[in-house]
Amino acid sequence: MADTIRRTKDFLGEVQTEMSKVTWPDWPQLKNATLVILVFVILIALVIFGFDIVVRAVLGVLISILGG
Repeated sequence: MADTIRRTKDFLGEVQTEMSKVTWPDWPQLKNATLVILVFVILIALVIFGFDIVVRAVLGVLISILGG
């Protein structure tokens, strides 16, 4: 039990040391990163939507050809 407490204390001390090394983004950097992520997500959604339309069209043609 004492070993677990010591290891937990050591771990929390290391976490505190590492967190002091972190450089947090300022407000303009945060807004810019958020905008980049939103644009990327929208673009990926549009690509998936386009793939969906193409696959539906191809499957529709195949089904009509094969007499479904």
